[in-house]
Amino acid sequence: MESLSSNLDSALSNISLLSKIHSKPTSNLFSSFRLSSFNSRRRKKNHLCPNLVFCNKNSWPQADDQYFTAGNKDLIKRVGRGVLGFAAAVSLLCDSPVFAESLTVAFPVSHNREVNSVQRTLVEAWGLIRETFVDPTFNHQDWDLKLQQTMVEMFPLRSEDAAYNKIKGMLSTLGDPFTRIISPKEYQSFRIGSDGNLQGVGLFINVEPQTGHMVVLSCIENSPAARAGIREGDELMEINGERLDGVASEAAAQKLRGRVGTTVAVKVHSIDDFGSSYIREVNIPREVIKLSPISSAIIPHKLPDGHLSKTGYVKLATFSQTAALEMENTVHEMESQGVQSYILDLRNNPGGLVKAGLDVAQIWLDGTETLVNTIDRDGNMLPIDMIDGHALTRDPLVVLVNEGSASASEILAGALHDNGRAILVGHRTFGKGKIQSVTELHDGSALFITVAKYLSPALHDIDQVGINPDVQCTTDFLNSSPKDSFGSASSSSLEKDSCILVAEHQLDVQESKGSVS
Repeated sequence: MESLSSNLDSALSNISLLSKIHSKPTSNLFSSFRLSSFNSRRRKKNHLCPNLVFCNKNSWPQADDQYFTAGNKDLIKRVGRGVLGFAAAVSLLCDSPVFAESLTVAFPVSHNREVNSVQRTLVEAWGLIRETFVDPTFNHQDWDLKLQQTMVEMFPLRSEDAAYNKIKGMLSTLGDPFTRIISPKEYQSFRIGSDGNLQGVGLFINVEPQTGHMVVLSCIENSPAARAGIREGDELMEINGERLDGVASEAAAQKLRGRVGTTVAVKVHSIDDFGSSYIREVNIPREVIKLSPISSAIIPHKLPDGHLSKTGYVKLATFSQTAALEMENTVHEMESQGVQSYILDLRNNPGGLVKAGLDVAQIWLDGTETLVNTIDRDGNMLPIDMIDGHALTRDPLVVLVNEGSASASEILAGALHDNGRAILVGHRTFGKGKIQSVTELHDGSALFITVAKYLSPALHDIDQVGINPDVQCTTDFLNSSPKDSFGSASSSSLEKDSCILVAEHQLDVQESKGSVS
């Protein structure tokens, strides 16, 4: 697709990578590589090594170097034995005088430049996990030995893809599906979903499984593609004269993106309203495309006493960087139109940025309420509390959830529910009670690491359990397309949604009792 919404959580702040190396040649064939690292088994507050330091491009061993070593020579001999006579070594030293420790891991350096570059990525990934992964036992395995084993397995490979698969295999041994590495192109799509902006034409595309055709799923309203007359269901045949047969959707999306002000030529196969098929070529200008995570509508309905009431319906599709600001603007606008109650729809919202979820929660809550409790790798629980919060509205609120509501959606739903601010309607949520950090690596790929677990404000464990709603509802009319997620909601179609009908009934009950806040 030209744009993908984020479905992974990011921690409250990214891990910083420093491009610094302490190297001192000992001979023409040997160099010393030292990386500062946390002591993963004896971490204590105020005694942590300050930085993680990685080799930079100029000092990392290249494919034309024979071998490298550092630190403990006995260890080098022991772990390097039987490795074709070629070895590189990473020396890990903790800078704290209290926990000074040296660890040297030897491995063979590939003569293939692509594989050699991935070896560097492997060391980066391994070091970050050693510092921050939520399970300090690394799924009950020797993580230092795992690096050496993976390096040995990677040495004879001849392709970048095969080498990356070795990294993925190493990460899979952690037993955590959310700790993973993604390619530079995948990371670019992730950032587009998180940032909420891209430079392109405004199309959502995908390969139709049965035909292999590149099909338009939806077109963002008022985007360059929409103005060019491209519609849902159209087939993209060529981009800039290149046929799309066998081209993956992400690769096609990359061709559509580009610098603002440039144009892209697209050959489109369309079917008109009378069923006639035709092919045309259009030149579409690229612009900054804003991907709004919010769609909204005002639903009028009659109260049991016969009075007309207005309910503000807000669907949040993902927790992007703009989610909280757009939510705030939407609530302000609805308040000005006399809305008296709200339905916040988190169904099929897979998550996104944790900070965005916490910021959205503060739009609805007052005081110093606890939003979520995090648990670090040492088992320490840290509550994240509001500081003198002021809700934008205290009107009754119902939150819709289902099995597609995950991660940041569950954090938000739990914060509003456990603090008595909202009633939950729908189905049990997905159950992802873990938080990931995301770090861009030297080659543009990105590493997602589970760095913490979380509990709801009432200390309910969500992971693999989910949140049960207060009121169940049926699943009629829940199917939605990407267009629904980024377009404007229709009040007439919403009135047919059985879960929204249940939510309206709950709001009527709340209003008869007074506001829940």
